[in-house]
Amino acid sequence: MDVTFDHVGDATHVPLPAERAGTLTERFGILHRQMLKMLPEIDQVSWVLYDADSGMLRSFVDSSEAGVPLRRYEFPLAESPSLSRLVANRTARILDDIPVQTPGPSVHATHIRTAGFRSSYTVPLFDGELFQGILFFNSMSPGAFTPDTVSRLDVHVRLLHMLVTQELTAARALVGSVRVARDFARLRDNDTGSHLDRISRYARLIARHISPRHKVSDEFVELVFLFAAMHDIGKVGIPDAILHKPTELTPEEREDMARHVDLGMQIIDRLIEEFHLGSLAGIDVLRNIVGSHHEFLDGSGYPKGLRGDQIPLEARIVTVADIFDALSSDRPYKPAWTLEQALEALANLADTGKIDPECVAALHAERESVADIMARYGER
Repeated sequence: MDVTFDHVGDATHVPLPAERAGTLTERFGILHRQMLKMLPEIDQVSWVLYDADSGMLRSFVDSSEAGVPLRRYEFPLAESPSLSRLVANRTARILDDIPVQTPGPSVHATHIRTAGFRSSYTVPLFDGELFQGILFFNSMSPGAFTPDTVSRLDVHVRLLHMLVTQELTAARALVGSVRVARDFARLRDNDTGSHLDRISRYARLIARHISPRHKVSDEFVELVFLFAAMHDIGKVGIPDAILHKPTELTPEEREDMARHVDLGMQIIDRLIEEFHLGSLAGIDVLRNIVGSHHEFLDGSGYPKGLRGDQIPLEARIVTVADIFDALSSDRPYKPAWTLEQALEALANLADTGKIDPECVAALHAERESVADIMARYGER
């Protein structure tokens, strides 16, 4: 059954709970626990993000009291006719008997059949005309989403929508402002928009691939994707003569170039202070990427000479993504290497103990997706 739900997104006057946790996933869980006091049948709440560029739906935040959590989940929206219709019509959907009502072969239909849930309520969410993603409420009980339950869920839909939208809007505004600053600073060559797009997507591939072993959330994966593009923001303070030099840098020039990490941290800290972003979900992920993406596992990196696990996981991920893109792209001092040449060079660096071998192995394992990123986001 479809339910007209055109008003979703107008939640500006609904207060968030006073209790706040560090991550968006934790805040999402707080709201779910409050919901369970009134609606104990809601066993799972999940937000799936929509990436308009690729047409993919990807799991982002999830709170599950029963069933299989929605994690490391992605598929093209176009491959689910039922969800595509909900988005096109801006309507919500109730499934009273999931095993009977989801016979289709799509990734999503298969997931909800095998996750153990018996009924669900699905709400596509919009910011104006912009489709943001889908909110799923699932229950282990059949027929859990009666008209009364759906009516009582309305305020929770608004709260969850506002919570995620506020965090994403702030984070994307921060990233957007930095990109504009880079454009005005005329940072071309190595730091084109295509370069940043590729690094972000390589970083997400790596983070998603290694997430089960490190037990990190889908929120972490998406934050790495979002903030990877800001890793070299400090280069806005490096002279063009050094930044764009077509030959090898002198020791003095290398020392000047290395200053971009500290400059980047100063810029990020100033932005956090000016725009009051200290409580933004994942702000530490951003600071770790900017501050540690030139550290090496053997302690030979900069600015602090960190070793091994002293280097945050997100920084180790972006380091590998950045080096891979530098190897596989044209530079003033070298032509682009092939995919296989770049992967081999990364493996050699991992063998010397400089970069994370697990992150390198992730790119090897995802080489088809890596090749697709290289083709789709080549220099424009």
